Amino acid sequence: MGRKSSIDQRSEDFRKHVFQRLRENRLTLDALRAELEDEFPDEPTPSRSALGRFAQSVDDIVAHEREMAVCAEALVSELGEDFDAKSGALLAQAVTTLTSKYAMRQIRDNTEMEIGDVLDLARAAKAAQEARSLNLKERREVERLARERLLAEQKEKLADMEKKGGRRFDAETLRIVREEIYGIV
Repeated sequence: MGRKSSIDQRSEDFRKHVFQRLRENRLTLDALRAELEDEFPDEPTPSRSALGRFAQSVDDIVAHEREMAVCAEALVSELGEDFDAKSGALLAQAVTTLTSKYAMRQIRDNTEMEIGDVLDLARAAKAAQEARSLNLKERREVERLARERLLAEQKEKLADMEKKGGRRFDAETLRIVREEIYGIV
């Protein structure tokens, strides 16, 4: 069981700042150390090697995120749908998978999970579930609107047929089509 990184032991603002700068990938480790000394004078500056190890873990996370985005885009384009239409569901699945993997790794390594870790996992799971629910609600709304549009078109066509009179259909036939076939009352 490994010990916590010296960066993970710092304040939340400090960790967020380091993570942000490493994701941006614009500074060398020495330049980042200098910036941290200026921005956070009350916090001990991590060693270059500690920043390097932390940078490697951030690089792994970023690479994994890019890989998931490429995979999601490829899957969605293969399915023949617009990327935005299914990306939410795929992202939710990815978050669920990552959350589960993290939790299982903690259990496998017999690592004690802190309450913050549990809260982060719960938030991630909740966000994934909300994304799934939102996606389902959006699809149902699209289906409902499409059904309403179809019914309006059918009503309009039936009304036109009734106006034209009995050329092809009598009133009883039109009633059967309207009520029993289309379900329009």
